[in-house]
Amino acid sequence: MIGLIFGETDFPKYIYRKIKDKKKYLIIDLTKKKYFKRDKYSHSVSVGQFGKIVSILKENKCKEVLFAGKVQKPDFDNIKLDFKGVYYIPRIIKKSKLGDAALLKEIINILKNEKIKTISSIRFTPELSLSKGNYSKYKPNKKDKVDISNALRALNKTGQYTHVQGAISRNNLVILENQEGTRKMFNRIKKLKKVERGVLVKFPKKKQDFRIDLPTVGLNTLRQCKALGLKGVVLKHKRNIFMDKKKSIHFANKNKMFIFVK
Repeated sequence: MIGLIFGETDFPKYIYRKIKDKKKYLIIDLTKKKYFKRDKYSHSVSVGQFGKIVSILKENKCKEVLFAGKVQKPDFDNIKLDFKGVYYIPRIIKKSKLGDAALLKEIINILKNEKIKTISSIRFTPELSLSKGNYSKYKPNKKDKVDISNALRALNKTGQYTHVQGAISRNNLVILENQEGTRKMFNRIKKLKKVERGVLVKFPKKKQDFRIDLPTVGLNTLRQCKALGLKGVVLKHKRNIFMDKKKSIHFANKNKMFIFVK
């Protein structure tokens, strides 16, 4: 029995479709719209109900859990807590101030204290994680490589527990992702004058636990890059989740963009 702790995005839905008829599971559904409520093995739970989450897992003899999808950082002033939630919340709040990476690592430690092991989010979907190489007809040229280096340099300067996973670099200007995510980063760069250059680099956080919250891109990401005039996307070897791979590669080739993995 595996416990699937699911948040937003399409990644949890992909995992669900792949394993629902092949493995015993239960779902801890943390999505706002309760995407998995029709599944009889799904449990809708608030992120602050640690006691309920642990009880569900233990009652169903789940010794392993898998995290997938985004879970919004809770409003700690208004969060609903159960008894175990009250016990653990001081640790959660303390770590959340360091950043998302620290918060997620603390949640993993809490589950470990409860004798529940966290496994890699891509355990059942290794095909979604790309290895080193160029996946499109087009490759980064010299100017693109300068943009890639600038983006990586900026990402490496961020705090060790920061939420930053992405950077857009062009014309010696780098815009970093913030806690609001990649979409908001795209919106910020829309305000700048469009030029036919630049790259999106998506790398894991510095102190990231690679079992969870890997940078995720897909067809919609490529479409947004194209709309901004960006020339391609750069990912880290086996530290990524790439949705809609075939459609994305086709889109990149059609629009003379690159998909490059370092």
